[in-house]
Amino acid sequence: MSDPFRGALERIPEGYSEGRYDGRRYRIEKTLLAGGRSVKLVAWELGGPDYISLNLYQLASGDLLKPCEMEEAKVRTFVTGLTLD
Repeated sequence: MSDPFRGALERIPEGYSEGRYDGRRYRIEKTLLAGGRSVKLVAWELGGPDYISLNLYQLASGDLLKPCEMEEAKVRTFVTGLTLD
């Protein structure tokens, strides 16, 4: 996979998982929609205030990343830097 973000997002399992990012623990929920052509990912820092939320749509013209009320750089950095348990 040539896109590190896309590859890292695909490695996160569907459903519930936990992992670490930047020394903090997170619970992660990933849902596939529209036959896998849409991905919803939400992560909450365990014991802290951080929150990550994004939707990725696979369109004929290419992927469309839609972070939810946060900068795109934040979700890209989180997904590529996440280490799953």
